[in-house]
Amino acid sequence: MPTYHLAIDIGASSGRFVVGWVEGGRIRLQETYRFDNTQVRRGGHDCWNVDGLFEHIVAGLAACKEQGFTPATVGIDTWGVDFVLVDADGNRTTDAVAYRDERTQGMYERVTERVKPGAVYRTCGIQRQPFNTLYQLEALKLEHPEQIEAAARFLMIPDYFNYLLTGVAVNEYTNATTTNLLNARTKDWDTELIDVIGLPHRLFQKPVMPGGVLGGLTPEIRDRVGFNAQVLLPATHDTGSAFLAVPARDEDAVYISSGTWSLLGVEHEGPVTTEAARLQNFTNEGGYQCRFRFLKNIMGLWMVQSIRRELNGVDYVEGESADDRARREAHVARRSGDPEIGFGDLIVAARAAEGFDSVVNVNDDRFLSPVSMIDEIRAACAETSQPVPQTIGELMCCVYRSLAECYATSIADLAALTGRDYTSINIVGGGCQDAYLNQITADACRLPVFAGPVEGTSLGNLIVQFLGAGEFATLQDARDAIRASFDIDQIDPRPLA
Repeated sequence: MPTYHLAIDIGASSGRFVVGWVEGGRIRLQETYRFDNTQVRRGGHDCWNVDGLFEHIVAGLAACKEQGFTPATVGIDTWGVDFVLVDADGNRTTDAVAYRDERTQGMYERVTERVKPGAVYRTCGIQRQPFNTLYQLEALKLEHPEQIEAAARFLMIPDYFNYLLTGVAVNEYTNATTTNLLNARTKDWDTELIDVIGLPHRLFQKPVMPGGVLGGLTPEIRDRVGFNAQVLLPATHDTGSAFLAVPARDEDAVYISSGTWSLLGVEHEGPVTTEAARLQNFTNEGGYQCRFRFLKNIMGLWMVQSIRRELNGVDYVEGESADDRARREAHVARRSGDPEIGFGDLIVAARAAEGFDSVVNVNDDRFLSPVSMIDEIRAACAETSQPVPQTIGELMCCVYRSLAECYATSIADLAALTGRDYTSINIVGGGCQDAYLNQITADACRLPVFAGPVEGTSLGNLIVQFLGAGEFATLQDARDAIRASFDIDQIDPRPLA
């Protein structure tokens, strides 16, 4: 009877439970539960429904047992930057406001009046994003200082779920690095920066490294799910877990964790906090065994997902104006009774429009959360005096080309910053199934692409659990097992015309 381990992987749009075990030296996976992650509007802000998400966590644990998989260990990973504050009794004093919410507008400028961006980057090594936790906390301090005053602990989203499961409140290291408040070299909170921002030190306790064991489920949770398990810390930041699952063939491989975001970079032994790296907006996120992920955060398939939702029609959005709704509805392509437009349909349309050569800057903040992604792309093309996409195919061709060219530029920048030449691209995560994007990425970068495994984040989460249980002796052994256990497709660049 194998020993089962469970990865709970919660992304910005959905969550999944994946049970993993090792059999004959090969890794086996079984998805046991899946759920949607939808935002809610509270207090004038877009928020994560953390109460609903935790109910799914409990339901998913019970579903594992019902399906005959009782895990010995459990690990949770989620996206980064977002958080809650809790009081001394563990009750939330804040909502879990989502990173795409508009509350951080103007916060970067406010913070830079007190501390220069170069100084923050040399200390923390984190790229400037408008939604960094640093700027979210500045916004919270302005709007609701009483929530900070009532709080005893700062917990990121997976930290909070771990607390609800075990009663143990800790900050896990890899997710803490995304806050832009952690010193990249000491691997602890930077008290000088926290003082400059004006936050109480009591909120922050020294982060715990991946592999740490929090303990068993609380009696209440045990009663609800029907078993006990040890809750272990994987790399709780989903990118940290995804990078662990890359079965790279050599050290000169670029990794891309492809999903709503595309995280493109390499593993590095120490942070790179030069002014050149800051100006090119590379980031240094903490990883397993204190290695760093030196990477560029690229908009990714969010643009494709947004276009598909828009073409299929979007439900009413609380608080939106009639004008905004009319703009979105103007782009609905399917008629009543027609089947939904799928991702495959968008790829077919893009292939048919090959040769349409307009591109946009996919990292422009204008694409973070527009009312209409279609309008925004068309406006960006018009403003740069390029042909404006008129058909769905031209629109998709523009997005795909823009992504591939951004990957190529980022790899060239990465090579210049690290002084290394890269020989391949390894793509993991759900986006590795997009064969069209894989091909044009290989073409644009003039490098072979290795696509897979699909369940990169869940698999990386499980790798830490496997190592903790002694299923593999080293991380390299685990990566060798990944290569032997899963199909990895190779896509070579097409010959130049």
